[in-house]
Amino acid sequence: QVQVVESGGGSVQAGGSLRLSCKASDYQFCKTDMSWYRQAPGKEREFVAEFDRDERTTYGDSAKGRFTISRGSGLNTVDLQMNILQSDDTAMYYCKVSGVGSALQGIYVAGCTETYWGQGTQVTVSS
Repeated sequence: QVQVVESGGGSVQAGGSLRLSCKASDYQFCKTDMSWYRQAPGKEREFVAEFDRDERTTYGDSAKGRFTISRGSGLNTVDLQMNILQSDDTAMYYCKVSGVGSALQGIYVAGCTETYWGQGTQVTVSS
């Protein structure tokens, strides 16, 4: 069973920075698109950023110019560097991992098309 674990959330003052990390375990034979979403109380879940199988990055409007998504230090790990945080960034941040096929050339790997979500990590920005 693939597990997605987020870390790095916390409380920070406006203008500060945080670095979130997401790791998907037991998914090492699959290519993945890894992305961050966030959800504030009373609001819908919102796309933040994606690091895809080809290492391309995509950002939601709220993240452009302030957040950077990058490959983490381990396999199927992605980091989200958040700078110039504002009170509107306060939310639960979730990592989504989508399998997009086998990472082993010419070899089929079962289960590489599933999507998994983490439990979330809370980010609170005080003004």
